[in-house]
Amino acid sequence: MARLNASTPWVLGLLLCVTVVLSLAMGSTSVPVWAGLRDWAQGHDTAAAIIMGEIRLPRTLLAVVIGAALGFSGAALQGLLRNPLADPGLTGASQGAALGAAAVFYFGLFAWAGEAAPALAGLIGAGVALVLMLALAGSSRPAMVIMAGLAISTVTGAALAIVLNFAPNPYALQELVFWLLGSVSERGLSHLLWLMPPCLLGAVLIWRQRGLLMALSLGEQVAASMGLSLRGGSRQVVLGVALLVGASVSVAGSIGFVGLLVPHLIRPWVGHRPDRLLWPSALAGGILVCLADVCVRGLPPGRELKLGVLTSLLGAPLFIWLVWKDRKRWL
Repeated sequence: MARLNASTPWVLGLLLCVTVVLSLAMGSTSVPVWAGLRDWAQGHDTAAAIIMGEIRLPRTLLAVVIGAALGFSGAALQGLLRNPLADPGLTGASQGAALGAAAVFYFGLFAWAGEAAPALAGLIGAGVALVLMLALAGSSRPAMVIMAGLAISTVTGAALAIVLNFAPNPYALQELVFWLLGSVSERGLSHLLWLMPPCLLGAVLIWRQRGLLMALSLGEQVAASMGLSLRGGSRQVVLGVALLVGASVSVAGSIGFVGLLVPHLIRPWVGHRPDRLLWPSALAGGILVCLADVCVRGLPPGRELKLGVLTSLLGAPLFIWLVWKDRKRWL
């Protein structure tokens, strides 16, 4: 089992590489992957270079990064709260990011940013929600921080409903609703540039506290006896989760069940250790979202099924099965 646990990240990494190649090759037009990437890197204006560099490569990279961010944040939050049902959206950052992006469609903010305006506004919305959540929490106890996040999420969700209710016209409402359903289509490499800095910062903040996550699995008193700062460490983990989730939602909209489900699937393969769960969950999250996007592109032509809808359709039954299996174990 120890050898299997040690090989898990390598196996997932190999599967992720295969998934990326599959995603680059998937499309309505047959394009040689390596030739297209080479032409794009060399600046040639061939059809293969345009399809790869402007459509498939950004879509694939965004799916991998967003899936990794959601999987990583889900594993961190579940380890911090010692609760396998904890969802990364509980920090309030996802609803704040959605509200910020919705304001772009409603008020036309950040017109100078062009296609990246929703991402920019989403990051600002996530940041504001995070500041309000930390101010409301006051206490450093993880449960209080999550309760404050839930309160902020409820308030921002109500504000988002108001924005939807008073949309200026049906076209703006439709565009906003489609965006909220979650997708990585019609995004470019500029969106990846907006996404990477907060994701990297969030991942570093969480990774620095992996020792705290391991100690907390033995109880708060054990963590305190080891000289670990529960107050500062908990805030860093929550801040990292909020950055990862807020950045993901600001770019791709809401993609559900990834952060909740992926750690459940990977946990038995890492010996149920929260510190070892982080990177395998990130790799598995990238695989899951990328494969879901491949499935979306493989559906019959017509109106495209949104990525967030597909992950919910796939994730909900699987999660119900996991809950049922655990329930039978305890009966």
